[in-house]
Amino acid sequence: MWVSTSLKEAVEKLPGYEGLERIWAAIPQARLVGGCVRDMLCGRNVHDLDLASPLPPEEAQQRLEAAGAKVIPTGLEHGTITAVINHRPYEVTTLRRDVSTDGRHAVVAWTDDWQEDAQRRDFTINALSLDQEGRLYDYFGGEEDLRAGRVRFVGRAAQRIEEDALRCLRFFRFFARYGQGTPDEEACQAITQLRERMTRLSIERVAMELLKILAGPQLLRTMALMEQTGSLAVLLPHHAPLSALERLLACKDPVEPLHRLAVLYPPGGGDGQGFDDIGAHLKLSNDNRALLAAFARPEPSLAVTMDDDALRRVRFVQELPILLGRSWLIQARQLGRPDAEWDMLRHRLAEMAQPVFPLAGRDVMALGVKPGPEMGRWLKRVQQWWLEQGCRADGAACRAWLLAQLPPC
Repeated sequence: MWVSTSLKEAVEKLPGYEGLERIWAAIPQARLVGGCVRDMLCGRNVHDLDLASPLPPEEAQQRLEAAGAKVIPTGLEHGTITAVINHRPYEVTTLRRDVSTDGRHAVVAWTDDWQEDAQRRDFTINALSLDQEGRLYDYFGGEEDLRAGRVRFVGRAAQRIEEDALRCLRFFRFFARYGQGTPDEEACQAITQLRERMTRLSIERVAMELLKILAGPQLLRTMALMEQTGSLAVLLPHHAPLSALERLLACKDPVEPLHRLAVLYPPGGGDGQGFDDIGAHLKLSNDNRALLAAFARPEPSLAVTMDDDALRRVRFVQELPILLGRSWLIQARQLGRPDAEWDMLRHRLAEMAQPVFPLAGRDVMALGVKPGPEMGRWLKRVQQWWLEQGCRADGAACRAWLLAQLPPC
């Protein structure tokens, strides 16, 4: 989709335009840059509003504060400040040029040359800028590349990767989101030659980019390209064949990166590399690692033939998001295609009220059981009976059953 309205009109319709007006009143030379310009051009939703300015960060901060904005010096050493207006953040970064790079970090100096700043950006589609009058500044053919679905480095691809190896991953991320047709040959050759440099990156940054890649609409093509360039073996060793991912995508799964990571690392697959291993390898959060581990468990079982009693039991045993995630993985493994019965199962699970066991320790004590291990055993027995009844028995029924089981005093 390509916007047909004028860019000035498009800017005026952006969420947070009132804050942009105040920033432009304080810094008339500032321009919108990066992702917001890129997404506005191709009709996608714009989330973050980032700007660049030829003013040194200290002067930009003074002007914005004089205009009544709250300013946070979020990255002064990189020339970045954040203006908060009506509770919305706007990043304002001073134009920069690289003094030196070490393969990941750059020493920068301020400049007032817009093209020099654009030249240090990674891809042509990210080097666009837009002023308050709606004039688009495109020094490297980024608008044409965006229309054509080309992800192309600014300048020589190998040099840009040597400056920062993270750009290999960013290439795949943007290709997964914007790429069409044949991928840029120069970029692919450079990534193939320099892919081992990605091993020097922090695994946290790698994981962040990988999860974004796994959420991309052109995922299968992108993963095949990563395999072709040797990048996948560097980043995700011992993964399952991409056919497993293809089966999940064929089911029309929701865009959930962890589901997609899960099918690449089935339990016991690939040289013993399982869910827990890949979570540890990528240093995912404890919550995400726990979710991957839960996806891997064979129990509780899920099947489209389950009646409501069985569904209530699994809803009690495992949280709904985990059950829904597991349902997609099982469907991919068993069918590898869309299926109305699996869709109905998920609908039934989502609509079902969360079962709550109606007894607590005090209820067992009230029937004459003393606190301690024995009380825990009786509570567990009555819960098992309640589960067998399909989680339908209320508190009175549970107490009656328990009373009938207890030995006479």
